[in-house]
Amino acid sequence: MKICYKETKFKQESLQLIEKVNIIISEYHAKGYDLTLRQVYYQLVARDVIPNNERSYKNLGTLISNGRMAGLIDWNAIVDRTRNLKSNSHWDSPGGIIKSAAYSYAVDKWADQDCYIEVWVEKDALAGVVGQICQKLDIPYFSCRGYVSQSEMWAASQRLERYSHKDIHIIHLGDHDPSGKDMSRDIIDRLNIFEVSPVFKRIALNMNQIEEFGPPPNPTKLTDSRATNYISEFGYECWELDALEPEVITSLIESEVNKHCDLELFQKAKENEKKAIKLLETVANNWETVVENYKE
Repeated sequence: MKICYKETKFKQESLQLIEKVNIIISEYHAKGYDLTLRQVYYQLVARDVIPNNERSYKNLGTLISNGRMAGLIDWNAIVDRTRNLKSNSHWDSPGGIIKSAAYSYAVDKWADQDCYIEVWVEKDALAGVVGQICQKLDIPYFSCRGYVSQSEMWAASQRLERYSHKDIHIIHLGDHDPSGKDMSRDIIDRLNIFEVSPVFKRIALNMNQIEEFGPPPNPTKLTDSRATNYISEFGYECWELDALEPEVITSLIESEVNKHCDLELFQKAKENEKKAIKLLETVANNWETVVENYKE
């Protein structure tokens, strides 16, 4: 939705950049993905449209804000996943809530599987990309938001303990920088303190993916206390997970999860789910008849 709230006279180069932003937005939406400012930025960097530095990122944020106000960029196109309105749900009739239940009804497709799997991602900004594939695969996902707090790590250990009768797997995705790499180590160590030892695998961002997909590098922050060890192993460049295309992240997660999934059991659970949903929809669509029969 493009709405002009403020007439603005842009320079020609700014208009050209806005047009490139809109092209990226269209590409992402055509593939079914939401988009953050950081992802727009990295797409422009990867296409050699803008330089890769903090000033460039801030300038882009200002331009997109002004472009929205001028009605040149869709207000719904770029999401902020850290700020959302919460409210109660309402329905016009009991039949309405049954129809809503049919829409959201799901069976645990991993109930009969030998494994329990969670996907942990370093950044909340990528929760939309990760969440989309995790919902399809019916596995939980967790936004770490950097280093996981002590309380959340303890809560995770208690949650994982409930699945101790299964093979527990944690799939982790994070930046390839001093702290991002160390976060994988931190997760393993602290879960072990709480006496939980899942099978842990960091599937991104790894050096082989950097070599294959060529995401734009950033200078390693020398102020990071872990920089010395990182630089000795990887050099003075680092890379952010956001720079990977959403399809790549999706493919990495799906490929790893499918290694541990009995597809026949998964499909059977989906079929049972469809039957239950159809029953709920039938009740919802015939609610008035149900009520009349109940009165009788």
